[in-house]
Amino acid sequence: MKNIIRNGFLILAAGALAVSCADYNVTDDFTAQPDPTIVEPYKDLGPVKSYINREQFPNMTLGATLKVVDFNKQELAHAAAVTNFDNVSFGTSLMSGTIINERGVMNFLDMSDLLIHVQEIGYDVYGSPLVANANQADGWLKDLTAPIEIPVDPIEDKFVDYTTMEEFTGTASGTTPVIVKNYDGDENALKIPRARRTKVNIVEDFPIDPMGKYTITFFAKVDKDELGLLFTFSGNKIQEGGGDKKFQIKAGKWQKVVIEAVTPADSVTNGYVMMEGNQTSDVYIKTVQVIHTPDNHRPQTEQERNDTIHYALNAWIDGVMKINEGRINSFDLIDEPIDTKAVLENGMFDLKHSTENIFWQDILGSENYAPKVSNVASTAYEKYGGNPAELKFFISESGLDDPQKMASLNYWIHIWDSNGAKIDGINAKLDLSYSEDPATQAVNEATLIALLDNLAATGKLVRLSNFDIKYKDATGVNVTAKDITEAQRQKLADYYGYVIKCYMNKIPHDKQAGLCKGNLADTSDPVGLWSIDSKTKDWVRNATYKAFCDALSGN
Repeated sequence: MKNIIRNGFLILAAGALAVSCADYNVTDDFTAQPDPTIVEPYKDLGPVKSYINREQFPNMTLGATLKVVDFNKQELAHAAAVTNFDNVSFGTSLMSGTIINERGVMNFLDMSDLLIHVQEIGYDVYGSPLVANANQADGWLKDLTAPIEIPVDPIEDKFVDYTTMEEFTGTASGTTPVIVKNYDGDENALKIPRARRTKVNIVEDFPIDPMGKYTITFFAKVDKDELGLLFTFSGNKIQEGGGDKKFQIKAGKWQKVVIEAVTPADSVTNGYVMMEGNQTSDVYIKTVQVIHTPDNHRPQTEQERNDTIHYALNAWIDGVMKINEGRINSFDLIDEPIDTKAVLENGMFDLKHSTENIFWQDILGSENYAPKVSNVASTAYEKYGGNPAELKFFISESGLDDPQKMASLNYWIHIWDSNGAKIDGINAKLDLSYSEDPATQAVNEATLIALLDNLAATGKLVRLSNFDIKYKDATGVNVTAKDITEAQRQKLADYYGYVIKCYMNKIPHDKQAGLCKGNLADTSDPVGLWSIDSKTKDWVRNATYKAFCDALSGN
């Protein structure tokens, strides 16, 4: 008898006998359909989580990592998770970078849907990191801490009055501008003779404010309609749409020309306005004025930025806990805070800092980072109906097989604990592989044991996440899911079992916060408890599934 999942439906094969799969998919009063494929030789195994001795290992749990969209579909991945695992986590899917847009609008629709569902079926969720350095609402935080608008007055940079000048002293090429005396009654005027390649600075030599917005105003007169005048302001051609803007001056009266909202080129420090292109008529100019409006923003003061980030932290966490209503009781408080490229005087790694994005710790302070976040989160959790006795906060970090990084995390946790932070455990993100090379595999196992010993020594709850193991041949090359042999799969499964047993033996029973699988089914790597049939796309239990069951049962 085979039970096979195809296209999301449970099909009975090799006979017409109807078989109930209820024993494999009941979670309280919820029946997960469809159940993942059950075939020989593993069809008689129960759900993986059912093999945990809950009396001997009261805190031990199995978690699965899914995408929110896959969980909310309530199809195959959802069924595999709720049938075989105690809880589900959603990686970065429920972090502020996904939920908050640049205007600060928080979209909790997906989170609300999944929480309603898990409450209905009596299931558990492990919360995504509340704060981190990556996957944060960077656009929102930058907008909140942007410079503040202030009132400013325009500044006159230069006024040139050709009506009182005796000679032109500016810069020109292609023609020779002159001052015409008594051109308009008793007033003089600058005459720019028409020429094929006229270029004349009608005003120059004034300081540039690189952040300013400039307005140029001048009075001009022509004898014939001039339709193609071009202007350049301090290195930037004045453009309209996709090309240079051509200014028109009609013959007859003096015409006021206003050119607004122009900016200088980046490299120019000495301002000027150049006119060119009068091929039809001589151009006469009376006066030229250049004014600019300074940047009407000022940077936020240190106190203002501090107040703003505290507001953002409270608003974000209040939003999370309001939607949560006490249904998620375990969270990653902070994700990957340690910077391995920055070493303190005592030899410990510093926290991550940034000059580009807003990092919470840069405003809250390194030593008060976790205390502040945990206090805000604890208060909001209880405010919206959470039971304080059930609340757990973890610090999640990768690369803890590096002794210096592990020691550095301990150093910072000790500081945060001393300053009043609530930190219940460490969520160690794994990066495991099995090697066919005996020497390499011996190092892999020794590294794992050292990591578990170091985690146990912290006295905190210990959770291992991203529990996927890649398979490497003797030369160090990854063996893919499509190429792995049954014998190799068994070796990989045995190593999964070894890791599980080491965790359950090395970590004190009251400090076991569980294991969380990174992928349920194979990806391009053979990391799943289920293989995927290349033709039918069915999920099929493999040797790793059995290894989990055996290891958890003590076999």
